Amino acid sequence: MDPRTSAQELLLCDLCQTAALQSHCELCQINLCKACVGDHLSDSSKRHNVVPYKHRTFSDFPKCQNHSKKQCELYCKKCDIPVCTTCISSGKHTGHDLLDMRKFISSKTEELGRDLTELEKEFNPVYEKIASDLKTEKAHVVGHFEKLTTTITQQGEDWHREINIIVNKRKSEIGEMKEKYLASLNEEEEKIMEITSDLNESILEMKKILDANDVSRTSAYKSRNDEFRSLPPKINISLPSFFPHQINREQLYQSFCSVSALPITSVPRGYILKTKEAVSCPSPKPMLDEPEIITTIDTRYNPLFSVTCLSDEEIWTCWNTDIINSYNKEGKVLKLVQTSMRIGDIAVTNSGDLVYTNDITRTVNIVKNSQIQELIRLQEWIPYYVCVTSTADLLVTMLSNEKRSIVDKQSRVVRYSDSNIEKQSIQFDDKNDPLFSYHHLKNISENRNQDICVADYKAKSVVVVNKAGTLRFRYNGHPYNQSGPFKPQSITTDSQSQILIINNNDNCIHILDQDGQFLRYIDNCDLKRPWGLCVDKKDNLYVAEFLSGKVKQIKYM
Repeated sequence: MDPRTSAQELLLCDLCQTAALQSHCELCQINLCKACVGDHLSDSSKRHNVVPYKHRTFSDFPKCQNHSKKQCELYCKKCDIPVCTTCISSGKHTGHDLLDMRKFISSKTEELGRDLTELEKEFNPVYEKIASDLKTEKAHVVGHFEKLTTTITQQGEDWHREINIIVNKRKSEIGEMKEKYLASLNEEEEKIMEITSDLNESILEMKKILDANDVSRTSAYKSRNDEFRSLPPKINISLPSFFPHQINREQLYQSFCSVSALPITSVPRGYILKTKEAVSCPSPKPMLDEPEIITTIDTRYNPLFSVTCLSDEEIWTCWNTDIINSYNKEGKVLKLVQTSMRIGDIAVTNSGDLVYTNDITRTVNIVKNSQIQELIRLQEWIPYYVCVTSTADLLVTMLSNEKRSIVDKQSRVVRYSDSNIEKQSIQFDDKNDPLFSYHHLKNISENRNQDICVADYKAKSVVVVNKAGTLRFRYNGHPYNQSGPFKPQSITTDSQSQILIINNNDNCIHILDQDGQFLRYIDNCDLKRPWGLCVDKKDNLYVAEFLSGKVKQIKYM
C-alpha cells in the first residue's frame, strides 16, 4: 500500500473534503477523489492534467535529508521535519501526524505572513515608541536637573560668601547623580536599539523569504516572534527634589539643603503586546442619540461635591462635612465613614479601598477595613483632588502654602507610588511656564492611554499631559450652547478613552476624544448645577448635583 495515501486520514480530496484522494491535477495543483475527477474536468475554461496521486511529479519540494534522491512529499509534525515515502515506509513515522507538503508549505507561508504583520504593525511600533519615550525622558531628566541646579544657585546667592564652597559641592553631587541616571537610561536605550535592530533584521529576512518564494527557505523558517514578545524591564527613574533650609552658620553644610536620591529600579513597562491567544479589541461603543436618565439617587445632603464608583451597584459621595457615605442605586446608605475634619475629594483604589484628601490637615488618607490610615502628609503644599491610576499610583493636585515665599503661588500634580513615595511632579511646560493656574478647583482623572486630564476651573481650560508630564493639548470649550466662559468643574474618562467634562457655566457635559476633539454635549438630562461626575465599568455616567443633593445615573453609550 502506498504510504503517501495510507499513512494519514488528512489526505482527503481538496474538493469534497470527505473521500480519500486518488488523483492529482498537476496543472491546477489540486488533489481529487474518484467521484470529483469528472466535476473537475468539466471546467473547460482551464487546461487539466489528471494523473494518479502516486504518480504525480514534484519539482520544488525539498530533498530528503536521509534519502538524497528522494523529494519530501509529506511533513511529520511530531518530528518537525520533511519526510519522503521511503522514510514513511521505514516505519519510523508510524502513528505520527503527517501533512501533505503543499499544505504544510501553505500553512508555513501563512504563519510567516502573520508573524511579519505582527512584527511590523504590533511589535515594531511599540519598540520605536519606547525608544522615543526614552529620548523624551532623558530630556526631562536633563531639564529637571537643570532646574535643580538653578534653584540651588538662587538659594546660594542669599547666603554669605562662605556658602560658595558648599554650593559647588552640591552642584557636583547633582552632576554626578545626573550622569548616573542618564547612564542608566543610555544603557536601557542601547538595549532597546539593539532589540529594535534585531527586530528590523528579522523583518527584512522574512520579506526576503517571501519575495524569493523559495520553498526550502520557507519550510526551514522558524518564528522568533516569542523572543520579541517579552519586553525588557523599564528603568524606573525617581527624580530627586530640592528642599531648602534656613541658614545655620554653625551647621552650614547640613542646613543648606537636602536632595533626595532614590534608587534606580526596573518596573514593567506600560505597554502590553498581544499574545498569540489574544483576541481583538471590542469595537467602539456608539453613543446614544439621546442620553437618558436611568436612576436618580437622593442623598439628601447639600452642597454635594464628589461622586465615585465603588462598583456598578455602589457609589461613594461626599459634601462639605466630615462624613462620606456609600449608596446603592435605590438610594439606601450602605456604609458611612466618619472622619475628623472636612473632606476635600474622594477616589477608590483598584482593590476597592476609599481614598480621600483633607486640605486642613494637608493629608491624603485611606480607609481600610473601616480604619482610617494616613498615607501622605505635606508641609509646604496643600492637597485637594485625587485619582487612582491603572497602575495603582495616586495623582494628587495641590497648591503651595502662600505663607512660604520659596514656593509662593504654585500649583502642581504629584504622582505617588503604591508605597506612597513621590515619583513625579508635573508643574511646568517645555518653556518652563506653569501648566496650571493657582486655584484649588482642579479635578483630575487618568485616561485609558495614561494621559493625565485636569479640569482647571480658574484657567477656564482642560489641561491634558501624557504620562511623562508633557503637555498634549488644552481644551477651552466649544461655542455651541455656551452662555458664558467655559468653566470646567469636574472631569472623568470612560472605556473608549473619551473625556467627559462638566461645564459649570451651562449645566451640560462636554465629551471629547482622547486627542481633544469635541464629540458632543449631554445637555438634555435636566442637570441642575452639576458638580462631580464619574463613570462605572459599564460606561454609565454618574453626575452629582451641587444644590439638590441628587446623583443622576445617565446612559449615553
